[in-house]
Amino acid sequence: MAAAEAAGADAIHVDVMDGHFVPNITVGPLVVEALRRSCSLPLQVHLMITEPDRYAPEFIAAGASSILFHAEATATPYRLLSEIRRSGALAGVVLNPMTPAIQLDELVPHVDLVLLMTVEPGFGGQQFIPTMYAKIARVRAFLDERGRQELDLEVDGGVNLSTAPALVRAGANVLVAGAAIFQASSIAKAIAELRAAAELGLKQPTGRGA
Repeated sequence: MAAAEAAGADAIHVDVMDGHFVPNITVGPLVVEALRRSCSLPLQVHLMITEPDRYAPEFIAAGASSILFHAEATATPYRLLSEIRRSGALAGVVLNPMTPAIQLDELVPHVDLVLLMTVEPGFGGQQFIPTMYAKIARVRAFLDERGRQELDLEVDGGVNLSTAPALVRAGANVLVAGAAIFQASSIAKAIAELRAAAELGLKQPTGRGA
């Protein structure tokens, strides 16, 4: 993490998994608290858990700058978004690859960012699902039509040098990369190359990508 910060990363994305919502277990609030002490970058905590309403306050208290939760994981997303924002953190909604974009319809006025999973959540290093380029473009248009052009549209899953230009062309402006950065021989080089690949996408014509 220190190497990523030194190399110019914009934020640290922390995947929290509970073994129920996704088939894996990762970290809890104590680890986020330790990360906060060791890093000055924003900590974006992505709750891939079945009870985000219960645990979001603990992660905010631990130092999360933003809390992202899955629309599929709570029956009261408006309440949770409101509580996160009242606590001083940014609030984001996440959609799984096969969750229709229409799920965002009533939530768009109340979110600070939107994250699209472009692999099935639970494990790193997966291959990008090709049909997600079109979904990114649809969600970007959806946000623009509702007057939320300023919202960050993140993508998470299979982000690498090959996919980054097309992701940006499709409408994403925040790329979450795990294996492409932390499994590289040089984190600094990997971040620089990924940023250059994303900037290449900005210079190319917009569209679905390939």
